[in-house]
Amino acid sequence: MVISSTNTDSAEHLNCTFASRYVRAAVPKFKMPETSIPKEAAYQVINDELMLDGNPRLNLASFVTTWMEPECDKLIMASVNKNYVDMDEYPVTTELQNRCVNMIAHLFNAPVGDDETAIGVGTVGSSEAIMLAGLAFKRKWQQRRKAQGKPYDKPNIVTGANVQVCWEKFARYFEVELKEVKLREGYYVMDPVQAVELVDENTICVAAILGSTLTGEFENVKLLNELLTKKNEETGWETPIHVDAASGGFIAPFLYPQLEWDFRLPLVKSINVSGHKYGLVYAGVGWVVWRTKDDLPEELIFHINYLGTDQPTFTLNFSKGSSQIIAQYYQFIRLGFEGYKHIMENCMESTRVLREGLEKMGRFKIVSKDVGVPLVAFSLKDSSKHTVFELSENLRRFGWIIPAYTMPPNAEKIAVLRVVVREDFSRNLAERLLSNIEEVLKEIDTLPSRLSTKAAHVTATINETQDGKLPKKSETETLEEVTRQWKRFVDGRRAGAC
Repeated sequence: MVISSTNTDSAEHLNCTFASRYVRAAVPKFKMPETSIPKEAAYQVINDELMLDGNPRLNLASFVTTWMEPECDKLIMASVNKNYVDMDEYPVTTELQNRCVNMIAHLFNAPVGDDETAIGVGTVGSSEAIMLAGLAFKRKWQQRRKAQGKPYDKPNIVTGANVQVCWEKFARYFEVELKEVKLREGYYVMDPVQAVELVDENTICVAAILGSTLTGEFENVKLLNELLTKKNEETGWETPIHVDAASGGFIAPFLYPQLEWDFRLPLVKSINVSGHKYGLVYAGVGWVVWRTKDDLPEELIFHINYLGTDQPTFTLNFSKGSSQIIAQYYQFIRLGFEGYKHIMENCMESTRVLREGLEKMGRFKIVSKDVGVPLVAFSLKDSSKHTVFELSENLRRFGWIIPAYTMPPNAEKIAVLRVVVREDFSRNLAERLLSNIEEVLKEIDTLPSRLSTKAAHVTATINETQDGKLPKKSETETLEEVTRQWKRFVDGRRAGAC
């Protein structure tokens, strides 16, 4: 259908009317339609539904990049039909990936000469990168155990309880025991001392986090390296370290260059980083880099020739788009070290404005640290009447998507809100968010507490004794139970898997 009109509003109205005829009759939700519909109608149907999605730039739950320059958008669209795996057909794209790997390796102080090729690969995200690194550690450990004539059927990995879910996926999918260092109130990252205590002869590696998902804090990789080196010397083991720098890998080199967390530490054998977080690329690209060629077992690398030439491949998937690889290379040469440093400094400045604004309100306790990923995690000082879950829910009507969650074991009673500051979160937006938070606080202060009903129900259910009397619970015990009730309520609203 062709619409001839100089009036844009009229044309859009006709398109909507035109599309609506097909929506009611031709678009079932659970099976493919029997008949075709015009392309204009299909576009309008989907576009209308997508309007109900949240605004990506106001999604402060996510670390993922939501804005790139128009010039990069053009490159992405121009390469959206290129399958990256066809290296013989798209050799320049392959070369751009190799350049990115080398740039990242040098950024992380890998022992690679200026004319040497670094060992690494682009991935769909840090989850795939972690799977690949974990597999390399597992295979190296198995080879070592076989050579020693020892059992190799019970590998384990040591992490903090604050790790991202991809580590749990790796452990479950590839049959590796996950040994977690529990958190505690006021200390929400892995304790290196406790981590090394958990290490045994079956430990394939210790995973340290540079930029905790919960609070943005950097774990002390240098201390971990020192303690683990001492234990290796005492036991004869060769337990290595992997650094999950998904969030902090593109922060630390620019803001904290003296911080030793990378390949400057001898036991660090591999590092992953998310290009689609502070690498400033849209979702869909991650990187994993190994210290040397010896740290990636050759037997994990496949060689194929049915696409034209011999091609080595070490990935969990096969086909994938080229766009994000090209976009990453664009950002590297467009911004350079200076540009990345400037952007990260701006992010930290917006973080400072937000943190100080929250502190001035007098209602919040800041949980995140000054050094780390640019984010602010904060809890209510007084949750006896209202909770961070209510704040999160009420802020959505202003468009803000701010997660509220409880900490992992053994700090479950702490519930926080977290605001991730990205490149496109300006100081003006930070000030607007502070204003909206103050407005929400004033509104809920006038409302009856949801906790009174919940707490009464919880207390009556749990504490009822045989003689019918209800023993009085402390404020902390009541708060912990109410927090668990809210968590169950929030979890119950989620559907599907991600």
